[in-house]
Amino acid sequence: MEAVARRDDADPDNARARRPQNKTRVLVMSTRGVTTRFRHLMDDMLTLLPHAKKERKLDAKQRLPLANEAAQLRSCDTILLFEARKRHDLYLWLVKSPFGPSLNFHVANLHTMAELSFPGNALRFSRSLLVFDPAFHSSPPLRLAKELLTHVFSVPASHRRTKPFVDHVISFTIVDGRIWFRHYQIVDAALNQKAIDNSVHSTLVEIGPRFVMAPIKCFSGAFQGATLWQNPSYIGPNEIRRAMRKRSADHNLRRMEHKDKRVKHQRENPIQHPDIHKVFR
Repeated sequence: MEAVARRDDADPDNARARRPQNKTRVLVMSTRGVTTRFRHLMDDMLTLLPHAKKERKLDAKQRLPLANEAAQLRSCDTILLFEARKRHDLYLWLVKSPFGPSLNFHVANLHTMAELSFPGNALRFSRSLLVFDPAFHSSPPLRLAKELLTHVFSVPASHRRTKPFVDHVISFTIVDGRIWFRHYQIVDAALNQKAIDNSVHSTLVEIGPRFVMAPIKCFSGAFQGATLWQNPSYIGPNEIRRAMRKRSADHNLRRMEHKDKRVKHQRENPIQHPDIHKVFR
């Protein structure tokens, strides 16, 4: 028996079978009220994630934890939820189902693949390289965000829909406290020229989509639980629109006050016409 066990250990196929496999499955879904642009972004995410499963829209916006039930029915342990509000604002949830944690982001500066029309083109359902900014290790919330992003965008090598190629890069960069998402294709100029030249280096060509995620809150559970962290510098889109309306209202108010002041000045200081204008009558 010991000799057989040693032979099995030397067998690479058996060693590969005993190796722990990444069985992460991502459930991609949205709430009611998503616009065409938001839906195209969700389709772009499904193109990048061969291990993702699409679910129909969530009807109850106030009961987001219902997405955990859908994830359990579809055998998914990670949820990527697009929440639309007022048909203008898009919020992104990264949730580890069913016990959490979960992160909530506000998505801005959104551009889909169809809008950008970049010349790059990567193989569909191929594996990608994930590149993270070193600033992700500066604080516990960012380290948690890196871990959740890794669970979502790291394609398992053993998945049946995965292609055995690595030809694109997904970059996550932190600028001004927000996470910038970029997607690039790996282009080898030597292969394009059908020649082998070690001096020619590979280059990156952006494909899209691109967007910016502003972290808002971190919860201990899935869509609920205690608030572990809250971004103190985050300003919501409602507050921004309220400030813009107030600035416009203040500008109109100053114009009315200036007009009233001008009319009052003209009434108190009428123009005095001399008698010479009566000479030619």
